[in-house]
Amino acid sequence: MKVALLTREYPPEVYGGAGVHVEYLARALSGLVELTVHCQGAPRGTAVAHQPWPALHDAALRVFSADLSMADAVGGADLVHSHTWYANLAGHLASLLHGIPHVATVHSLEPLRPWKAEQLGGGYALSSWAERTALASAAAVVAVSDGMRADVLSVYPEIPPERVVVIRNGIDTLQYAPDPGTDVLIKHGVDPDRPYVIFVGRITRQKGVPVLLRAAASLEPAAQLVLCAGAADTPELGAEVSSLVAELQASRTGVLWIPEMLPKAEVIQLLTHALAFVCPSVYEPLGIVNLEAMACATAVVASRVGGIPEVVDGGVTGLLVPPDDPASLADALNLLLRDPGRAEALGLAGRERAVSEFSWTMVAAQTAGLYESLVP
Repeated sequence: MKVALLTREYPPEVYGGAGVHVEYLARALSGLVELTVHCQGAPRGTAVAHQPWPALHDAALRVFSADLSMADAVGGADLVHSHTWYANLAGHLASLLHGIPHVATVHSLEPLRPWKAEQLGGGYALSSWAERTALASAAAVVAVSDGMRADVLSVYPEIPPERVVVIRNGIDTLQYAPDPGTDVLIKHGVDPDRPYVIFVGRITRQKGVPVLLRAAASLEPAAQLVLCAGAADTPELGAEVSSLVAELQASRTGVLWIPEMLPKAEVIQLLTHALAFVCPSVYEPLGIVNLEAMACATAVVASRVGGIPEVVDGGVTGLLVPPDDPASLADALNLLLRDPGRAEALGLAGRERAVSEFSWTMVAAQTAGLYESLVP
């Protein structure tokens, strides 16, 4: 079976959980189907890259122009599989043009991310239209969690429930595994002799970084806070986060902001030595970074939203707190800071859960099985 996998992100241009998902899914699928990856961005040897029309200025329209190129290029495929609104329109058009099934994986839903209007302006209406149109017509919609499936059926009631299937994210537990080294900590100014909590992710309203920064003001004085977070989605959010970080740094030591995308090996070491990984998201269909932390045997403190409770077993592999609640987040983190033995036990249980329940081999097998059910 010839499958065209359509995505915006693909290595080396990966900046979010959807890109991580596609990278590892493609690797695991390659032995099961004849796979070609079509991505957006700079040319690369591992995928067919599509560039936007240079005459266009609007960000959403530029994405759509790359989608047109993708749809045109996948002739001969038996099935197309798109990820996120950035590629959903390409999958929809390819299905119509070539008469083949379109599978769409949803990692989030545009109507549930209204803050995207700050970033995209009128383009948010376009991204929402593309997502709705593509999902409503898809032969199958893959949700990455039960919570995500419920959201799909609630937001898009026109989609028949039998078309929406759950295939969760996976994690490579050979690559994401505890790293005993400390050279990366030293390199970035983290004191190995002081406990620290860590955030890894984008600075977007969805990830709740301001919630964490407000909670951090109440953390135990001995605790360090490490933020691995790149550029903000908007100047306004960037200014808010910068101001909160500056306030923290003025009142306590050990507040470190690493404003860049770090290599995986460095992230793995930083996760390994953290007392806890923090996921303060206000919206999260699954949260693949929680799996990454668990695979590194690190306790997780996360918001009880979306698909997170399907990954983080509250009280067993981490602690769950209400979203957008700095006080509850601070209390949970302080509970572990005062009881590092419990944090260690949660981390070890998280590693065991990641290994036993979230392999990419399992994810790929389920995905290939779905393909086979759609292609005669």
